[in-house]
Amino acid sequence: MYRFFAFLLFALFCFGNCSEGKKLPDAKMAGGKISGIVAFYNVENLFDTENDPSINDEEFLPGSKQEWTPDRYQVKLAKLVQVLDSVGQGSLPALIGLAEIENEKVLKDLLVKAKAQQTYGIVHYNSPDQRGIDVALLYNKSLFTPVQSEPLKVVFDFDPQMTTRDILYVKGTFKGETLHLLVNHWPSRRDGEKESEPKRLAAAAVARKKLDQIFTANSGAKVVLMGDFNDEPHNNSITKGLQANITPPAAALPNNALYDLMGKLETNGQGSYNHQGDWNMLDQFIVSGALLNAGKGLRLGYDDAHIYDADWIMYTNSNGQKTPNKTYGGTKYYGGYSDHLPVYLYLRQ
Repeated sequence: MYRFFAFLLFALFCFGNCSEGKKLPDAKMAGGKISGIVAFYNVENLFDTENDPSINDEEFLPGSKQEWTPDRYQVKLAKLVQVLDSVGQGSLPALIGLAEIENEKVLKDLLVKAKAQQTYGIVHYNSPDQRGIDVALLYNKSLFTPVQSEPLKVVFDFDPQMTTRDILYVKGTFKGETLHLLVNHWPSRRDGEKESEPKRLAAAAVARKKLDQIFTANSGAKVVLMGDFNDEPHNNSITKGLQANITPPAAALPNNALYDLMGKLETNGQGSYNHQGDWNMLDQFIVSGALLNAGKGLRLGYDDAHIYDADWIMYTNSNGQKTPNKTYGGTKYYGGYSDHLPVYLYLRQ
């Protein structure tokens, strides 16, 4: 009987602790009190199951080859909430940037699934993307108050007929202090990395133009760019297009300079997306020097950005390599979370 109860206690302990997956880095190691967690997650085609004639959503309907049924949709929502709760250390992160969402309905459904429909707000605009996917921001109403938002259109002068996702700009106050956010999902590498690079450079130019406007108005503005850039920190769209620094500077950056917090992670061989066995650092946080230099108020450290790669959201392939446990591979349903890993950072005050 003693052995039985000992085993039972062990099982309960393991369930309560191991089920949470990977332990997040200790938020107390850097200076400043943690005010909130900011997450970004490309959620891999979060579509509802209803046909929208205005967009190309035919792949994600109950009668499609994907067999995207209401049951599968609800499973997907539950799994995304599980991931986001874990990233937020027991509750949703304070700010959540999302990519590959179909519309505002899926955002509302996600918040209902998280039982956060009363406490979280949504910033979203329908974009002209050919696949019918958008970016969005979810925010904790008690921590963040949007005061201005707009979709930033990305137009390709070399291909005016092609459309892509807007960049979402949101200005708000986080615990009373002004914070600028840009949520990105830049054009993919589907046609080849070099062949498609001009499209990402065009997106970078749109973001850079907005940044210049922000810094002209206030050179000490605190800015966070987040997103799936479909490029890595060392690529031209980041270093030349956005003019972001990717290595820790010897001296303090100017307040209006940009720093890519994922550059160090890329150098260490880490990534948020696995392509044919290689890790790519596509999902990133890029911040203004003002956030890194601040001795008080809203701030963060050079090591405050992380990838959430808990074992339970990973799939181990036949070669023993762990990759993100995705929802689909082509038309094959795996029932996982997403083909990207979420990234997150600590905001301090």
